[in-house]
Amino acid sequence: MPFVTSTEMFKKAYAGKYAVGAFNVNNMEIIQGIVDAAKAEQSPLILQVSAGARKYAKHIYLVKLVEAAMEDTDLPICLHLDHGADFEICKSCVDGGFTSVMIDGSKFPFEENIELTKRVVDYAHNKGVVVEAELGKLAGVEDAVKVNTKDATYTDPDQAVEFVERTGVDSLAIAIGTSHGAYKFKGTPELDFARLEKITNLLPGYPLVLHGASTVLQEFVAKCNEFGGKIDGAQGCPEDMLLRAGTYGVCKINIDTDLRLAMTASIRKYLAENPSDFDPRSYLGPARQAIQDMVAHKMRNVLNSSGRL
Repeated sequence: MPFVTSTEMFKKAYAGKYAVGAFNVNNMEIIQGIVDAAKAEQSPLILQVSAGARKYAKHIYLVKLVEAAMEDTDLPICLHLDHGADFEICKSCVDGGFTSVMIDGSKFPFEENIELTKRVVDYAHNKGVVVEAELGKLAGVEDAVKVNTKDATYTDPDQAVEFVERTGVDSLAIAIGTSHGAYKFKGTPELDFARLEKITNLLPGYPLVLHGASTVLQEFVAKCNEFGGKIDGAQGCPEDMLLRAGTYGVCKINIDTDLRLAMTASIRKYLAENPSDFDPRSYLGPARQAIQDMVAHKMRNVLNSSGRL
C-alpha cells in the first residue's frame, strides 16, 4: 500500500467534526508506538517529520521505517513534512516520497508568504502531493522555529481567504492562541474561538490546522522531574478546547511535545529504578508503550478520531 494524501482524511474529518492527529516522529520506537495506537483505535493517521528529524535520523531511514509500519499494520498513512522552511526542502520531500508538505512562510510579509507558498503548491500539485501553509505566527519553540511571545500574531480571517484563493494551498495552519513547545500558558489558557468560527465561516468546507497543540500533561512533567532533571511544566492547551476546535473546521492537530514528555518520563523512571541495566531494549520498550498509551488517549479524548477508519 502506498502512502496516501490527507485529502480524503480531511473531507471525512470536516464532515464528522473531528480532527486527525499529526504526530512527529524521530525514531523506530516512536513510529511503532504511534501506529500501534492507531491500529488499536482504528484511527486515521498522519506521521510528520521536521527538518530536525530529517537531520537526526536521515530522510531515507524515516521513510523506510514508516513504510515498514504501514506494511506491518495495513494502515493508510500520510507522510508529511512539518515546517518546511524553504522551497528546496519541500521539493526534496516531494521528490523523496512524502505525500504532504508544509511550507512555513509565516515569518515573511504577506505577499512574500503568498509567493513562496504558490511556488511550492505548483510544484507539489504537479507531483500529486498536497501542501499545508501557515498564516499568523505562533509563539514558542519547535526545532528551528522560534518566535517570541511579543512577535506572535493571530491569523486575520480576511487575509486567510485571500491567501487560500491566491495560493491554492490545500490546508492552512492558523494562529488562534496555541503555542509551540512545553513552555506555554502562564495564566488561564484561552483559544480565540470567535476568530476560528469566522475563518471557518469564510472558508466553508476548508481544512484548518492547529500547531502547538500539545496539552503538556502535568503527570508526565512531574515524572520527568521526579527521576532527574527539571522541566518547567507551564500549562498547555486544555484538551476540551482542542476537542471543541475539531467541531469548527480544524481537521489536523499537531502533537509533538506530549510524545517527548511521555517517552522521556518513561526512560528516566526505568533508568532511575534500574541503574545497572544498560540494554537499550529494556528502557526503549516501556518508552514505546508510553508513546502508544499517550497517542491512544489523544485519539479518544482530544481528536475524537477513534473508530473513524
